[in-house]
Amino acid sequence: MLDEVERWLATRSWSAADRPLSALVAAKRGTTVSVVLPALDEEATVGEIVRVIRRELMERVPLVDELVVVDSGSTDRTGEVAAAAGARVVHRDEVLPRIPVLPGKGEVLWRSLMVTRGDVVCFVDADLRDFSADFVSGIVGPLLTDPQVQFVKAMYDRPLGETAGQGGRVTELVARPLLNLHWPQLAGFVQPLGGEYAARRSLLERLPFPVGYGVELGLLVDALHTVGLDALAQVDVGTRKHRHQDGQALGRMAAAIYRTAQLRLSRGHLVRPSLTQFERGEDGFVPRTHPVDTEERPPMREIDEYAARRAA
Repeated sequence: MLDEVERWLATRSWSAADRPLSALVAAKRGTTVSVVLPALDEEATVGEIVRVIRRELMERVPLVDELVVVDSGSTDRTGEVAAAAGARVVHRDEVLPRIPVLPGKGEVLWRSLMVTRGDVVCFVDADLRDFSADFVSGIVGPLLTDPQVQFVKAMYDRPLGETAGQGGRVTELVARPLLNLHWPQLAGFVQPLGGEYAARRSLLERLPFPVGYGVELGLLVDALHTVGLDALAQVDVGTRKHRHQDGQALGRMAAAIYRTAQLRLSRGHLVRPSLTQFERGEDGFVPRTHPVDTEERPPMREIDEYAARRAA
């Protein structure tokens, strides 16, 4: 590990308990905080996450100013449940209707900048179970108390079922090797692909957003190049429990992440931006080919509607 990373770990890695809620509220001094939950068919979990954030961070203490669920085309009651729990629900297709929608989580996060106004934007996945408000207050904390910090990732234990520490398979098999080999300054991040992170809007609006699974890696790498390692941080928020995907879905995720890394290494093009996987059928293995996410959205500040909103 680089000496720079060891120093960073000692000075830019914290615990949520290091910053009490009372200290964060006192440190806000007019800074506004938006929390965004990207959601697709998450009716089983999104309501409780919204209720916890509202109760703990909006009603008991005024830390969060805006709580938005961006529904990316759910076929269940995700939007209805989120609204009943107290979130403002926005459908992905209603945001920037001039620009045709692409499928993917990164697309939703990118569009969320258009429908939120907080100086600090905090992203939280909508499939978390046993949710704690520390997931929000922990990663927002450094942004409110340290003007040098611009981007904060959550770190946590990730059990796989009842087995501790075995979650995050794509992180260990794909993302961590890529980061250690090509961006060793980022080797200190415990959960580089985690969906819980917060950043200053002034940074997010300058970054391109991969539309799919590569968004977390892309934002982390681009934030490093834009503001430097000392502006990045991580906070321990405990344990993350969520719905795990099957092996084939993880394969598609891995391909998208590799593609995102490849673009940042060479700004070139994949010869064949697709991934073939195999499923056993009645007559043997059947190939299934899936497109790999290759699209990226430009920095939001380059979008005319966003610029007009800022000027208004």
